[in-house]
Amino acid sequence: MGEYHLFFGVVMGIAVLLCLILYFKIPAFISLLIASIIAGLIGGLNSLQMMETMQKGMASTLGFVATVVGLGSMFGAILEKSGGAKAIAHSMLLWLGDKNASLSMAITGFIVAIPVFFDVAFIILVPVVYALQKSTGKSLLLYALPLLSGLAVAHAFIPPTPGPVAVADIIGVDLGWVIVVGILAGIPATLVSGLLYGKYIGNRLFIHPPTTQDNLSEEVVELPPIGIIISIIAVPLVLIVFNTVVDSNLVMVNNSTVKHTIELLGHPFVALIIANLIAWYLLGIRRGYSPKELLDITTKSMAPAGTIILVTGAGGVFKQVLVDTGAGQLLAESLTGVGLPIIVFAFITSAIIRIIQGSATVAMITAAGLVSPVLINTTFSQGQLAAIVMAIASGASIMSHVNDSGFWLVKQYLGMTEKQTFQSWTVMTIVLAVTGFVSSVVLFLIF
Repeated sequence: MGEYHLFFGVVMGIAVLLCLILYFKIPAFISLLIASIIAGLIGGLNSLQMMETMQKGMASTLGFVATVVGLGSMFGAILEKSGGAKAIAHSMLLWLGDKNASLSMAITGFIVAIPVFFDVAFIILVPVVYALQKSTGKSLLLYALPLLSGLAVAHAFIPPTPGPVAVADIIGVDLGWVIVVGILAGIPATLVSGLLYGKYIGNRLFIHPPTTQDNLSEEVVELPPIGIIISIIAVPLVLIVFNTVVDSNLVMVNNSTVKHTIELLGHPFVALIIANLIAWYLLGIRRGYSPKELLDITTKSMAPAGTIILVTGAGGVFKQVLVDTGAGQLLAESLTGVGLPIIVFAFITSAIIRIIQGSATVAMITAAGLVSPVLINTTFSQGQLAAIVMAIASGASIMSHVNDSGFWLVKQYLGMTEKQTFQSWTVMTIVLAVTGFVSSVVLFLIF
């Protein structure tokens, strides 16, 4: 009977979560906490144990995630305000030429969304897409979908964006491995969904800029040098990955002082602090911003970060409930019994939650909470765990439709009907998710 209670608790918890979000429009943070309490009480925890589990799950998750997401948000806000996103777009177009404008947009989206939130980056860069359509006379989708694909992939796959940071922490995988595997899985996902499908649908569905945007002109400002922008974005990624390489003994460092220095500088906390200070000076002070203006910019970036941090903490509570009740272990045994690979379970779970309730963040965090306890007694390598993170990210990216704010954002700024948005954006996210998942499985087998 106990096993049935555990399964019933998990099912009821997820059902309540979806009901609260979908029908009662309760914020995801509160919904996840209520779902965790229900799953815990049904699973056998008494009231005192339940409260202790909530505190433990919240504390163990936020100690890392809150710091990384907070620093990453401030870093991205400075890059956004400085014009770094547009600098990358214009440089890519200059280097690759008009004939490769679609590839330029894909690369731009992939780079920009690493530090900048998806919706903000799209709004900043959409005038570049309008300008390309106007100069070529081709369908807007030929340039918009590659950009959107690059943005969506980097936002879901590559730290320090909140989603992969949160999932990596809940599952317990080194962030350097997540960056490496995220890039390896993200490149084919971007090329297939953005360039190949973008070209396919762009040649069959002609979209021109919405009439309200036809005369939209970009603000004429002096953009920062592209070399500085790329270097600043690369600083935290290189430091974190190099620390991972040294820690994995792929590069031997025998001097303890040097090794400890690499460990310090390569920790995500310190790496992002360094990146923030460099961006603060080179993109802020050197470009005429006052310390007060920079303080205002970074402070405002904390608003969306705060919501994500709280939702992630609640996801940590859900994971802890599964651990403390034993539901996670039971789930692991059940998956082994039916022969379902964990990486497939991770993708399917994330995809189902994403399709039902729309939020990629909620899907990633809920799926991570379900997968994490299953991994406790496994012997997967860090590379394989990172591939599981990518499977979750792929599932959470699938089939953006009417319950996702991104669907309406794309529809509005590209001036499409609901049917056209389904044909282009929604199908593109399906292609992206499937390609990302296939890449994740291949990388899982390699590592």
